[in-house]
Amino acid sequence: MDADDNLPLRGEAPIALLVREDLDRLSVAELHARVATLDGEIARTKRKIEGAVNHRASADALFKS
Repeated sequence: MDADDNLPLRGEAPIALLVREDLDRLSVAELHARVATLDGEIARTKRKIEGAVNHRASADALFKS
């Protein structure tokens, strides 16, 4: 079984699938783990945004000189 076997067949964004996932089947421990994982992903995304903003500011400063 390939890792790709778990991917959706359609071109739907993974985040769209995530928000529609049935949470009723998950235990409290699984829900806590999900929240911890999502918190980590939020932090990673915010770091990426910050890096992109800083990169843009550096580029703008370079070309304004």
